[in-house]
Amino acid sequence: MKVSHYFEFESRVTGGIRESVVHQRKMLDRLGIEYTTEPTLEADVFHCNLLGPRSAWYARRATRRGVPVVANTHVTAEDFGDSFRFTNALAKPLRPYLERVYGLADALVCPSEYNRGVIESYTDVPTTVISNGVDREKLAGFEELEATYRDRYDLEEPVVFLVGHVIKRKGLETFVETARRMPDVDFAWFGPLDLSLKGRETTALIEESPENCTFTGYVDDIRGAYAAGDVFCFPTHEENEGIALLEAMTAGKPAVVRDIETFSWLEDGRECLKTPADAGVDAFVEAIERLADPDLRERLGTNAAERSGEFALETVAERYRSLYEEVV
Repeated sequence: MKVSHYFEFESRVTGGIRESVVHQRKMLDRLGIEYTTEPTLEADVFHCNLLGPRSAWYARRATRRGVPVVANTHVTAEDFGDSFRFTNALAKPLRPYLERVYGLADALVCPSEYNRGVIESYTDVPTTVISNGVDREKLAGFEELEATYRDRYDLEEPVVFLVGHVIKRKGLETFVETARRMPDVDFAWFGPLDLSLKGRETTALIEESPENCTFTGYVDDIRGAYAAGDVFCFPTHEENEGIALLEAMTAGKPAVVRDIETFSWLEDGRECLKTPADAGVDAFVEAIERLADPDLRERLGTNAAERSGEFALETVAERYRSLYEEVV
C-alpha cells in the first residue's frame, strides 16, 4: 500500500495541526506503510490534512480515478474564531466552504468524539475518531531541563503554565486575569508570540499582563516548558482535542481545564480539576489554590501520566492501517 500523505501549506502552518501531521507520519513509519508527502494520484490512498484549494483539486480528481480520499478534520468554523487577526470575520463563510470540501472525502478522520459531532453536522461522509496522539519519545528527558528553563524565565515553584500559540480562544483573558489575582504565583505561557498576527484586544491582554505572567515566545526545546511547569492551566473555550494537554499529562502534570465537551473523557478529581464551562476567573483561582498542595499535584499528575498511555502513538497507529484497508 502506498499513501499520498499531503499537507497543504506545510511550510506555513504551525501549532497543533503541524504536530498532528508529524505524529501521523511517525505512525506510518512505525506501521511500515509507504508514503509520499507530495500530492499524487499514483497512490492507493490520497490523504490530505488541510483541504485547501490544491487539496480539493486533487481530491476531486482522485474520486474520478477511483482513488479513495481520506481527510483529517483539523479545522472547523467553531474553533477558527478568536485565533488570529481576521479569523473572526472568516469563520462564518468558512463553514459552507468546509461543508463542500469535507464532502469530497470518502472518509474523515476526527481527533475526538466532540469534533466528530461537529463534523457530522457538516456532512454525511463517514467519520472515524483517531486521536492526534502524543509523542512520548519527544518528551524523553524533559526533567533534566527544569533548572535551565526556570532560571531562564525567572520562575519559582509552583509554576502555572500553558503551551501553544497565544490566542484568545485558548482562554488568554482568563489566564492573564487569574495571574493578576494570584500575584505570588508565577504564570508562564510557552509558545509563539507574533503580535503582528494578533487582534487589538489580544495584543492589549498580552502587553498589559501583570509582572508574574510571562509570555516566553517560541522556545527552542518544548521539553523545557513541561520541565518548568507544575500546573497546566488550560482555560480554552473551544478545542478539537488538545495535543499540548496530552503532552502535559504524559509529563505527569496535573491540569485545570474547563468542563467543555471536548474534555468529557477526563475525570474531575482523578486526572485533572475541572471548572464549569462558563467559569470565570474565580473558579480557576480556586482550582489552582487547591493545587498548591504538592500531594494533590502528585496524585493527579501520576493518574494523568497513566491515562495518557491511551493516546501514545504506538497505541493509535493501528487505527490508521485499519482505516486505509477499509477505504481501499
